[in-house]
Amino acid sequence: MSIHQISVFLENRSGQLAEVTSLLAKEHVDLRAISIAETSDYGVARMIVDDAHKASAILLEHGDILSMTPVWAVEVPDRPSGLADLLTVLAEGHVDVEYMYSLFAGKDGHAYMILRITNEAAFTQALSGTDIKLVSAADLGLK
Repeated sequence: MSIHQISVFLENRSGQLAEVTSLLAKEHVDLRAISIAETSDYGVARMIVDDAHKASAILLEHGDILSMTPVWAVEVPDRPSGLADLLTVLAEGHVDVEYMYSLFAGKDGHAYMILRITNEAAFTQALSGTDIKLVSAADLGLK
């Protein structure tokens, strides 16, 4: 039940991220989460959008370099230890988290985390028998 993440490679120059987000906004693509990583030479914007295929087509047509990656969304109680409890379950299940970031919106006292994990089978096994809920693209209103 993974969802699509778009990673856009950006030149390390002023205004590059504004160009990408403005282009998506102009085409009515709703940005649900974003994480920025940078090196001295380039940056990577990891994004969850409401329509990953539409966004990818727009960005590719614009000449951007990107990749689409499966990531997982999980519901985490929005309280002290909510995230720690999830990460403890994953650590006990020997699941490596490559990176993570949060979605813009949560509901009903829960936050949503996006996780890139290394082993899908270990991940689902670690979550089985817990009250941690995987969140689908449909749950998030994604196409």
